[in-house]
Amino acid sequence: MGLLITFEGGEGCGKSTQSKRLAQKLTEAGHEVVRTYEPGGTDLGMEIRRSLKKPRETTVAPETELLLFAAARAQLTQEVILPALSEDCIVICDRFTDSTLAYQGYGRGISLDLVETLNTIAARGIIPDLVLLLDMDPALALKRKMQSRDRFEYEDISFHERVRKGYLFLAEQDPERWLVLNAAQPLNYTSQAILERVQGLIAQHRIRLRRS
Repeated sequence: MGLLITFEGGEGCGKSTQSKRLAQKLTEAGHEVVRTYEPGGTDLGMEIRRSLKKPRETTVAPETELLLFAAARAQLTQEVILPALSEDCIVICDRFTDSTLAYQGYGRGISLDLVETLNTIAARGIIPDLVLLLDMDPALALKRKMQSRDRFEYEDISFHERVRKGYLFLAEQDPERWLVLNAAQPLNYTSQAILERVQGLIAQHRIRLRRS
Protein backbone atom coordinates (compact mmCIF):
# COMPACT_ATOMS: atom_id res chain seq x y z
CA MET A 1 0.00 0.00 0.00
CA GLY A 2 1.03 3.56 -0.62
CA LEU A 3 0.88 6.56 1.70
CA LEU A 4 -1.93 9.01 2.38
CA ILE A 5 -0.87 12.54 3.31
CA THR A 6 -3.56 15.10 4.07
CA PHE A 7 -3.50 18.87 4.40
CA GLU A 8 -5.84 20.46 6.93
CA GLY A 9 -6.56 23.95 8.18
CA GLY A 10 -9.05 26.79 8.14
CA GLU A 11 -10.01 29.02 5.25
CA GLY A 12 -7.20 30.93 3.57
CA CYS A 13 -4.34 29.12 5.29
CA GLY A 14 -2.58 28.04 2.08
CA LYS A 15 -3.39 24.32 1.90
CA SER A 16 -3.78 24.24 -1.87
CA THR A 17 -0.52 26.07 -2.47
CA GLN A 18 1.46 23.83 -0.14
CA SER A 19 -0.11 20.60 -1.42
CA LYS A 20 0.81 21.58 -5.00
CA ARG A 21 4.37 22.33 -3.95
CA LEU A 22 4.74 19.03 -2.13
CA ALA A 23 3.31 17.06 -5.05
CA GLN A 24 5.73 18.75 -7.43
CA LYS A 25 8.76 18.08 -5.22
CA LEU A 26 7.86 14.42 -4.73
CA THR A 27 7.18 13.92 -8.43
CA GLU A 28 10.54 15.48 -9.30
CA ALA A 29 12.16 13.04 -6.86
CA GLY A 30 10.71 10.13 -8.81
CA HIS A 31 7.71 9.21 -6.67
CA GLU A 32 4.32 8.26 -8.08
CA VAL A 33 2.01 10.94 -6.72
CA VAL A 34 -1.75 11.44 -6.91
CA ARG A 35 -3.00 14.83 -5.73
CA THR A 36 -6.68 15.35 -4.98
CA TYR A 37 -8.98 17.39 -2.76
CA GLU A 38 -12.25 17.48 -0.83
CA PRO A 39 -15.03 17.94 -1.45
CA GLY A 40 -14.38 17.10 -5.09
CA GLY A 41 -11.83 15.04 -6.94
CA THR A 42 -14.55 13.17 -8.89
CA ASP A 43 -17.41 14.26 -11.15
CA LEU A 44 -19.97 13.54 -8.42
CA GLY A 45 -17.75 15.17 -5.81
CA MET A 46 -17.56 18.36 -7.86
CA GLU A 47 -21.35 18.54 -8.07
CA ILE A 48 -21.55 18.19 -4.30
CA ARG A 49 -18.76 20.74 -3.84
CA ARG A 50 -20.61 23.38 -5.85
CA SER A 51 -23.79 22.74 -3.88
CA LEU A 52 -22.03 22.90 -0.51
CA LYS A 53 -19.99 26.01 -1.14
CA LYS A 54 -22.29 28.41 -2.93
CA PRO A 55 -23.79 31.15 -0.73
CA ARG A 56 -27.49 30.66 0.00
CA GLU A 57 -30.28 32.72 1.44
CA THR A 58 -31.59 29.71 3.35
CA THR A 59 -29.70 27.90 6.12
CA VAL A 60 -28.19 24.50 5.36
CA ALA A 61 -28.81 22.09 8.24
CA PRO A 62 -25.56 20.88 9.87
CA GLU A 63 -26.65 17.28 9.35
CA THR A 64 -27.17 17.97 5.64
CA GLU A 65 -23.63 19.30 5.41
CA LEU A 66 -22.28 16.27 7.22
CA LEU A 67 -24.02 13.79 4.94
CA LEU A 68 -23.04 15.61 1.75
CA PHE A 69 -19.39 15.70 2.78
CA ALA A 70 -19.58 11.99 3.61
CA ALA A 71 -21.10 11.23 0.21
CA ALA A 72 -18.36 13.14 -1.62
CA ARG A 73 -15.70 11.39 0.47
CA ALA A 74 -17.12 7.94 -0.15
CA GLN A 75 -16.95 8.51 -3.90
CA LEU A 76 -13.43 9.96 -3.74
CA THR A 77 -12.21 7.05 -1.62
CA GLN A 78 -13.69 4.46 -3.97
CA GLU A 79 -12.77 6.14 -7.24
CA VAL A 80 -9.41 7.79 -6.52
CA ILE A 81 -7.76 7.10 -3.17
CA LEU A 82 -8.07 3.33 -2.82
CA PRO A 83 -6.91 2.59 -6.40
CA ALA A 84 -3.92 4.91 -5.99
CA LEU A 85 -2.90 3.42 -2.64
CA SER A 86 -3.17 -0.09 -4.08
CA GLU A 87 -0.66 0.98 -6.76
CA ASP A 88 1.78 2.16 -4.03
CA CYS A 89 1.28 5.83 -4.90
CA ILE A 90 1.68 8.72 -2.50
CA VAL A 91 -1.77 10.30 -2.27
CA ILE A 92 -1.87 13.95 -1.26
CA CYS A 93 -5.36 15.10 -0.32
CA ASP A 94 -6.38 18.69 0.41
CA ARG A 95 -8.78 17.99 3.33
CA PHE A 96 -10.05 14.60 4.47
CA THR A 97 -11.84 13.13 7.50
CA ASP A 98 -10.32 15.56 10.02
CA SER A 99 -11.94 18.48 8.21
CA THR A 100 -15.34 17.00 9.01
CA LEU A 101 -14.43 16.56 12.66
CA ALA A 102 -13.21 20.16 12.85
CA TYR A 103 -15.96 21.84 10.83
CA GLN A 104 -19.09 19.79 11.41
CA GLY A 105 -18.04 18.40 14.80
CA TYR A 106 -16.34 21.26 16.62
CA GLY A 107 -17.63 24.05 14.37
CA ARG A 108 -21.29 23.02 14.01
CA GLY A 109 -21.59 21.07 17.25
CA ILE A 110 -22.60 17.71 15.78
CA SER A 111 -21.80 14.67 17.92
CA LEU A 112 -18.16 13.70 17.41
CA ASP A 113 -19.11 10.03 17.71
CA LEU A 114 -21.55 10.42 14.84
CA VAL A 115 -18.99 12.28 12.73
CA GLU A 116 -16.37 9.61 13.38
CA THR A 117 -18.80 6.83 12.48
CA LEU A 118 -19.67 8.45 9.14
CA ASN A 119 -15.99 9.19 8.48
CA THR A 120 -15.13 5.53 8.98
CA ILE A 121 -17.87 4.42 6.60
CA ALA A 122 -17.09 7.00 3.90
CA ALA A 123 -13.31 6.55 4.07
CA ARG A 124 -13.50 2.74 4.31
CA GLY A 125 -11.52 2.92 7.55
CA ILE A 126 -8.55 4.65 5.90
CA ILE A 127 -6.56 6.87 8.27
CA PRO A 128 -4.00 9.35 6.91
CA ASP A 129 -0.37 8.41 7.50
CA LEU A 130 0.44 12.08 8.05
CA VAL A 131 -1.77 15.11 8.69
CA LEU A 132 -0.23 18.50 7.90
CA LEU A 133 -2.13 21.21 9.78
CA LEU A 134 -1.57 24.75 8.51
CA ASP A 135 -2.53 26.81 11.53
CA MET A 136 -3.33 30.52 11.43
CA ASP A 137 -5.42 33.09 13.27
CA PRO A 138 -8.79 32.92 11.44
CA ALA A 139 -9.14 36.71 11.33
CA LEU A 140 -5.80 36.98 9.54
CA ALA A 141 -6.47 34.06 7.21
CA LEU A 142 -9.88 35.35 6.13
CA LYS A 143 -8.35 38.67 5.10
CA ARG A 144 -6.55 36.72 2.38
CA LYS A 145 -9.91 35.72 0.88
CA MET A 146 -11.87 38.94 0.62
CA GLN A 147 -12.81 38.17 -3.00
CA SER A 148 -15.14 35.38 -4.17
CA ARG A 149 -15.95 34.09 -0.71
CA ASP A 150 -17.87 30.83 -0.43
CA ARG A 151 -20.57 29.94 2.10
CA PHE A 152 -18.12 28.79 4.77
CA GLU A 153 -15.99 31.92 4.50
CA TYR A 154 -19.06 34.02 5.25
CA GLU A 155 -19.51 32.32 8.63
CA ASP A 156 -18.91 34.53 11.67
CA ILE A 157 -15.47 34.54 13.25
CA SER A 158 -16.60 32.50 16.26
CA PHE A 159 -17.31 29.54 13.95
CA HIS A 160 -13.80 29.70 12.48
CA GLU A 161 -12.29 29.98 15.95
CA ARG A 162 -14.12 26.82 17.04
CA VAL A 163 -12.83 25.04 13.94
CA ARG A 164 -9.27 26.12 14.73
CA LYS A 165 -9.54 24.95 18.34
CA GLY A 166 -10.93 21.64 17.12
CA TYR A 167 -8.00 21.13 14.79
CA LEU A 168 -5.45 21.95 17.49
CA PHE A 169 -7.14 19.57 19.91
CA LEU A 170 -7.05 16.76 17.34
CA ALA A 171 -3.37 17.41 16.72
CA GLU A 172 -2.62 17.28 20.45
CA GLN A 173 -4.23 13.85 20.71
CA ASP A 174 -2.00 12.30 18.02
CA PRO A 175 1.29 14.26 17.80
CA GLU A 176 3.18 11.47 16.04
CA ARG A 177 0.79 11.54 13.08
CA TRP A 178 0.17 15.31 12.96
CA LEU A 179 2.53 18.14 12.08
CA VAL A 180 1.32 21.61 13.08
CA LEU A 181 2.81 24.43 11.03
CA ASN A 182 2.52 28.18 11.48
CA ALA A 183 0.89 29.19 8.19
CA ALA A 184 1.86 32.83 8.76
CA GLN A 185 5.52 31.91 8.25
CA PRO A 186 7.17 32.56 4.85
CA LEU A 187 5.96 30.19 2.14
CA ASN A 188 9.35 28.61 1.45
CA TYR A 189 10.01 28.00 5.15
CA THR A 190 6.74 26.10 5.52
CA SER A 191 7.31 24.14 2.30
CA GLN A 192 10.74 23.00 3.49
CA ALA A 193 9.42 21.89 6.88
CA ILE A 194 6.70 19.88 5.13
CA LEU A 195 9.14 18.27 2.71
CA GLU A 196 11.54 17.22 5.48
CA ARG A 197 8.74 15.58 7.47
CA VAL A 198 7.40 13.78 4.41
CA GLN A 199 10.85 12.54 3.42
CA GLY A 200 11.19 11.04 6.89
CA LEU A 201 7.79 9.37 6.55
CA ILE A 202 8.74 7.87 3.17
CA ALA A 203 11.99 6.49 4.62
CA GLN A 204 10.10 4.86 7.51
CA HIS A 205 7.56 3.43 5.07
CA ARG A 206 10.29 1.81 3.00
CA ILE A 207 11.80 0.22 6.10
CA ARG A 208 8.42 -1.24 7.06
CA LEU A 209 7.95 -2.63 3.55
CA ARG A 210 11.35 -4.34 3.61
CA ARG A 211 10.55 -5.96 6.95
CA SER A 212 7.11 -7.20 5.89
